[in-house]
Amino acid sequence: MSTDVVVIGAGVIGSSIALELARAGHRVIVLDRAPGAGQGSTSASSAIVRFNFSTTAGVATAWEAHFGWLDWAGHLGHDVGDLAMLRKSGLVMLDGEAAPRTSWLPLFDEIGVPYEEWDSATLAERVPGIDVGRYWPPKRLDDEEFWEDAKHSLGGVYTPDAGYVSDPSLAAVNLASAASACGAEFRFRSTVTAVEKAGGRVTSVRLSDGTRIPCAVVVNAAGPWSGALNRLAGVGSDFTIGVRPMRQEVAHVPVLEGYGGPVVADMDLGTYFRGEVGGGLLVGGTEPECDPMQWTNDPDAVDIHPTAAVFEAQVTRAARRLPHLAVPNRVRGVVGVYDVADDWTPIYDRTELEGFYLAIGTSGNQFKNAPVVGQLMTELINQVENGVDHDASPVRFRAPRTGLEIDLSAFSRKRSRNTANSGTVMG
Repeated sequence: MSTDVVVIGAGVIGSSIALELARAGHRVIVLDRAPGAGQGSTSASSAIVRFNFSTTAGVATAWEAHFGWLDWAGHLGHDVGDLAMLRKSGLVMLDGEAAPRTSWLPLFDEIGVPYEEWDSATLAERVPGIDVGRYWPPKRLDDEEFWEDAKHSLGGVYTPDAGYVSDPSLAAVNLASAASACGAEFRFRSTVTAVEKAGGRVTSVRLSDGTRIPCAVVVNAAGPWSGALNRLAGVGSDFTIGVRPMRQEVAHVPVLEGYGGPVVADMDLGTYFRGEVGGGLLVGGTEPECDPMQWTNDPDAVDIHPTAAVFEAQVTRAARRLPHLAVPNRVRGVVGVYDVADDWTPIYDRTELEGFYLAIGTSGNQFKNAPVVGQLMTELINQVENGVDHDASPVRFRAPRTGLEIDLSAFSRKRSRNTANSGTVMG
């Protein structure tokens, strides 16, 4: 049964959803405020592909998704020109008390994710020049203890299949192009000002220019504007998990000789880093307790220029781990606004308003899952629209490449807070 669907948001998540809905035969219109696909939160993503999550569903989704990245052209199913690429650099998750390996390695065993456990000697051998000192907990640069020598060393867990996608915005453009080839229509520079309903069901959306678009289904994939869109639709009364916009910076550091090592997730120091195409290092933070979160009420009011304070903190921490890394005087990086769920786990769900669906709270750690999110949302929408009560009997999604069954209640708007969660971008 064909349904008129409006997807709000043309980032990597919204574009993936549009592709899969169009493939399933729905008539799809995608709306985005920006001039093109992938120009919001997606453009500020570090695009790291990893499998370290604190839930079975999180690990299973990430493991399934990486096969989509490996066969990106096949996943898209259409010739869309230049393609984003998965660079399989591997990733080492350093030991840290916020997310100890004992909390997630059993999930790797359950799902079948290959890994190697490294002691400090192996870590030093496999990541040349790394300081294997244990510095926990992360500290501010103005804390005298930041500069103290480590008294103990640490190891980590290496996943050889991890890495990063070369160009996150291009990945969204690829998905949008494939969706267009399947019949989806993208309307850019379009701002939604109303979600209209009747009889407890979505009937249309209205744009700032007065245009009204009738539809049976709306998918909120609006990134940092998702909370405001929920308010427009009047949904949220039964949510146990909220979402908030957060300003986030990622630093870019030139490295003359390049960086050829794996992605390093370093919650011990409160940072992560990966190589960049063409050399250099991309450095971000893992929301350590010593750093204030930059929450905002208005994504449009955020200063998009990186700051010296955050740049210096992130890069100095990375330089503590890679002592040969110089901390430049010139600030370089990108600023994005993330859409963050209370427990850093996304919401992929229906709502109390019939026909209004959510793919929100995705920023920071769901870029990697985009190939699967479109599929699981399409499965969810098709089943609920055909009478399944997802709240009472949660939809289970069968991952096509791995055959894993993913219980979508893990992403429910009404879920209990996951106490095993690290409370950070690591999920």
